[in-house]
Amino acid sequence: MKLNTTGLFDLSHTLAGDYLARFEYPWQALDGIKDLILALGPTLGEEYEELGSQIWVHQTAQIAHSAFLGAPCIIGPRTEVRHCAFIRGSALVGAGCVVGNSVELKNVILFDSVQVPHYNYVGDSILGYKSHMGAGSITSNVKSDKTPVSVKNGAEKIETGRKKFGAILGDFVEVGCNSVLNPGTVVGPRTNIYPLSCVRGAVPGDSIYKTGGIIVKKEK
Repeated sequence: MKLNTTGLFDLSHTLAGDYLARFEYPWQALDGIKDLILALGPTLGEEYEELGSQIWVHQTAQIAHSAFLGAPCIIGPRTEVRHCAFIRGSALVGAGCVVGNSVELKNVILFDSVQVPHYNYVGDSILGYKSHMGAGSITSNVKSDKTPVSVKNGAEKIETGRKKFGAILGDFVEVGCNSVLNPGTVVGPRTNIYPLSCVRGAVPGDSIYKTGGIIVKKEK
């Protein structure tokens, strides 16, 4: 499976497109998300309001009164941030997204039309265009032994050098309810993950990840 940034994403569907294009692998971009948001924020124009220091929200976004927006963050047009969502900071949320009830975001890029609608934790991760995480599915971003995260791609093992790295979801990925994406998970575009899955390593695009870690290609 190819893990390069341009193979996983259509970079036209995020404000971070030019930034991400600099990196061979998308996880290499995780360290700079905060600085990216701080650079982008002041350039966004009159359609965005700075609701607090370093918090930029588009005028068409809907933010629940009980939601918490931590700096720095950008919330794009027509995005919903629902009841008790907790955006800890360093979150670039695109257009037409759903950040739902009790969802927590930290150091993330959400492409346009991403849905994390119910009880999700997404940390140190990048979610591609129109990807969706079912209720209760989460990214696990730190290994239990606290050692640096590697990405396993078949027989290949890529050392990332990162202690915190959740998951990379390509465009149009569907993650089933109550699944856990272990540190260093990379899911290719248009792949479906069964509910209650425990996923690790690289999962090819256009696949179905079934119970027990069985991976089959989608039928065309």
